[in-house]
Amino acid sequence: MKKILVAGAGGYVGSVMCREFLKKGYHIVALDRYFFGLEKLADLNEKNLTIIRDDIRYFDEDVLKDIDVVIDLAGLSNDATSEIDPAFTKAINCDGSTRLATLAKKNGVKHYLYSSSASVYGFSNIRYLSETDKLNPLTEYSKSKVAVEKNLMALYDHNFNVTILRNSTIYGLSPRMRFDLAVNIMAMRGCTEGIIYIMGDGMQWRPFVHVKDVVEAFRLCMENPEAASGQTFNVGSNEQNYAIGDLAVYISDLLEDTKTIHIPDNQDCRSYSLDFTKINRVLGYNTRYTVKDGVLEIKEALKKGVITFDDPTTHTLNWYKTLLYWESKMNNLKVKDKIL
Repeated sequence: MKKILVAGAGGYVGSVMCREFLKKGYHIVALDRYFFGLEKLADLNEKNLTIIRDDIRYFDEDVLKDIDVVIDLAGLSNDATSEIDPAFTKAINCDGSTRLATLAKKNGVKHYLYSSSASVYGFSNIRYLSETDKLNPLTEYSKSKVAVEKNLMALYDHNFNVTILRNSTIYGLSPRMRFDLAVNIMAMRGCTEGIIYIMGDGMQWRPFVHVKDVVEAFRLCMENPEAASGQTFNVGSNEQNYAIGDLAVYISDLLEDTKTIHIPDNQDCRSYSLDFTKINRVLGYNTRYTVKDGVLEIKEALKKGVITFDDPTTHTLNWYKTLLYWESKMNNLKVKDKIL
C-alpha cells in the first residue's frame, strides 16, 4: 500500500482527493492548516487516514518518514488572495512548497507531484498552448507557481521523481466548496439570483476541468511514475476551452430563466487556451466530466442544501480577510497573552 502525504488536504481539490484515494486503498497523511474547517475531512472515519494540522512552512520533517509520494496542493489558492501581501504569498506558495519538496527529497520520498496552474500562461494570442510554449505569469499567484516549477526541476533526479500538473480552472462540487471559480460562481448566481455576470468584454479565453478529473490526473501520474517523472502536463481537455462570454451564455441556457450582464469596467487581463494532447498521449488521460455536469450537480446541491451560497468559507479571499481581521481584534484584546 502506498503512503501518500497530501499537503493542502483540507482544500477544494484536497478534500476530494483524499476521499477518492482512500477508496483506492491508499494510506493518506492529510497535512493542512484547515483554515476552512477541519470538518472538511473530520467526517471520514478511516483507519488509513492520518490528519495533521500544520503548515508547510514549519512542519516537522519527521512527518515525511516512510512516505512514498508527496502531493503538493498547499498554498494561497487564487490570484486575488495572493495579492493581499506579496511577501506572504512568496513565503507560503513559493518558499513553503520549495521547503516541502527539499525535505521530501532529503527523507527519501520517491515521487513529488506539484499542483501548478494554467494561469502561468497569463495572456497569449496563440490558440492551444502546449507545455513548451512561453509562460507569461501576470499575478503574484502565477509568478509563485513558475518559481516553484523551476525549483522543483532543479531538485529532480533519478532518485527523486518530479511531476508538474498545470491545472485548468477547476469547477464542480467539493466538501470545501469554492464560489470564487468561474463555473461555480456562474452556476451559483444563476441558481440563486437568476443573473450571471460577465467581467469585461467576455472575450477572455480559459480552459476548464472538473475537480474529479484533476484528481484522476494526479492518480495516473502517481501510478505511472516512469512515464510521469520529469514531466509537465496541462490538465484538462481541448473541448473545454471557452471564451468567458460564451461560457456564461451556455450556463445561462442550462439553468433557464437566467440572464447575463456585462460589467465592462472589470476587465480580466488574463486570456489563454491550452492543448492537452501530451497528457492523453503519455498517460492515456481523458476527462470524464463536462461543464454541464458541474453546473447541474451544483444546482442540485444548492436545491438540497448540501451547499449554501452564504457559507463564508466558500469565498476564499473574503474568508482570509475575515481571519486576519479577527486575528487583529483578538491581539488587541489580549492582556498577558490572554483574552479572559
